[in-house]
Amino acid sequence: MKNYTITVNGNVYDVVVEEGAGTGAVAPKAAPAAPKAAPKAAPAAAPKAAGGAGAIKIEAGAAGKVFKIEASVGQAVKKGDPVIIIEAMKMEIPQVAPQDGTVASIDVAVGDACEAGSVLATLN
Repeated sequence: MKNYTITVNGNVYDVVVEEGAGTGAVAPKAAPAAPKAAPKAAPAAAPKAAGGAGAIKIEAGAAGKVFKIEASVGQAVKKGDPVIIIEAMKMEIPQVAPQDGTVASIDVAVGDACEAGSVLATLN
């Protein structure tokens, strides 16, 4: 019999594992322990621009961390220009303008975590 402590999604479990009786099946003996630290909730990103959100959204293509902000509010950008660069798995991935426009809002800051599909910035 062996004792293990396992953390899954911020929840800590003390698990006892016994060797099976040759059937290959092991009876679960896991009982959830009290979480040692509650998982931190991600803060909601508020638009940083006073002008409000634009009609065209620039969304994160992958989950990662905001590495660099290439454009500023009010700046004109052309289709394909990088607006925000995110870092995912040690790669820098530019999030580009889907069409010509003016940056209406930057909704993240450098260092913020982002999920795939989350709005990073908007254009008018």
